[in-house]
Amino acid sequence: MSKELLLVIETVANEKEVSRDLLFSAMEEALAMATKKRFEEDAEIVVKIDRKTGDYETYRQWQIVDEDHEIENYAAELYVDVAQEKGHKVVVGDVLMEPVESVEFGRIAAMTAKQIIMQKVRDEERRLMVAKFRDKVGKIVYGEVKRTTRDFLIIDLGEDAEGVLPRKELLPKENYRLNDKLRACILRIDDDGKGPQIILSRANKKMLHALLILEVPEVAEELMDIVSIARDPGSRAKVAVKSNDKRIDPVGACVGMRGSRIQAITNELQGERVDIVLWDDNPAQFVMNSLAPAEVTSIVQDEDKQAMQVAVKEDQLSQAIGKSGQNVRLATALTGWHINVISSTVAEKAQQEEEEKTMQLFMEALDIDQDIAEVLIEEGFTSLEEVAYVAREEMLEIEGFDNEICEELQERAKTALISQALAANKPADDLLNMEGMTAEWADALAQKDVITMEDLAELAVDDLREIISISEDEAAALIMTARAPWFEEDNEK
Repeated sequence: MSKELLLVIETVANEKEVSRDLLFSAMEEALAMATKKRFEEDAEIVVKIDRKTGDYETYRQWQIVDEDHEIENYAAELYVDVAQEKGHKVVVGDVLMEPVESVEFGRIAAMTAKQIIMQKVRDEERRLMVAKFRDKVGKIVYGEVKRTTRDFLIIDLGEDAEGVLPRKELLPKENYRLNDKLRACILRIDDDGKGPQIILSRANKKMLHALLILEVPEVAEELMDIVSIARDPGSRAKVAVKSNDKRIDPVGACVGMRGSRIQAITNELQGERVDIVLWDDNPAQFVMNSLAPAEVTSIVQDEDKQAMQVAVKEDQLSQAIGKSGQNVRLATALTGWHINVISSTVAEKAQQEEEEKTMQLFMEALDIDQDIAEVLIEEGFTSLEEVAYVAREEMLEIEGFDNEICEELQERAKTALISQALAANKPADDLLNMEGMTAEWADALAQKDVITMEDLAELAVDDLREIISISEDEAAALIMTARAPWFEEDNEK
């Protein structure tokens, strides 16, 4: 390799701000490709260039494998005994570097090297360019439409940087042409086989978050936080905010004087309506805030299902639900609670039915009259568990209840709960009386919620044997007996 070529590498490295090692590796790759053409098989060729003199050596690379190994590429893998017979001191797992004749750096090698170098230079330039934008993910950038395709727009971001704006990340009905200017947020940096790409968005929640940072100084200065965002791009969005400074009204700060701040955001998002919601650490209050201006009359919270049933006045029902359920859907996404909106009339009826059901339960399970049951319900008791295990001091606060009454009610509630638990795991008569069934087996099955013959019929042989210790034939016979009614029904049809 000539001294002139070393000079070229040095020049390219300086002009393009690319490392010399990257260019040397491109040269080594080009020479290896040129050498590889001399071999018919798929040999592995490695070229090493002296970074100071430009001299280079070429090697054929072999992977040393055990005699029992099934070789897939005979041009690159070599049995250890064969290598040792040739005089190489190697063991399994070694990589043998066998010197071969180097090709001259001729016209073909030079053309290949040029192509590889230019590609590596472009890749390195893109990598360096994209690296400048990695800290800007989630922030607003300004650009100009450079090229359009059916699936995406190429945006010129300046400084020789380009961003990709997929059409699915545009707002509905948005249509940009060549040279149009726009604002978008950097959604992410994609590192794929084509090299790193800057992916932009105008429809993502990050775009709205970035606009709020731009338009609301209190957010940028961290005097208030954006807790969550729910967005239906181009139509409506909800933003939950909280203040870190008691002197600042977070909702008013976002809206601005005469709505100036929120209007600027709405204009940028093609008229998208943005509701600012005050965050509250009480989930019920947060849900009520998210449904404003609809007035909530009652709310039932189910923490296990992460759901709330919200009642509003009849004339505000459509407002609370929103067009095509948009308002309640956004409120659900914003709060993280599944929200079911009903009218106050329906809620009152459901509450009344629930109270009647609870009253009947108390009267039967506790053996009390309706008056006492009504008192318990009025005091907020809704289940036998609450009656059985509430603190005695709380129950004594009920007017007319003394220690003796409280103790008796709690004992009756505990007894009723035990009876319910035993009944729940008691085998049904059809299972107990089934041919081939024993009382011991039936009890064991009932503990696993196999209560009836129908339950047993739906089991597989292995499932049944996991519950009771019986042979495979016995299990199959029991299941077939349980399934006998199925065949009888089929015959009748």
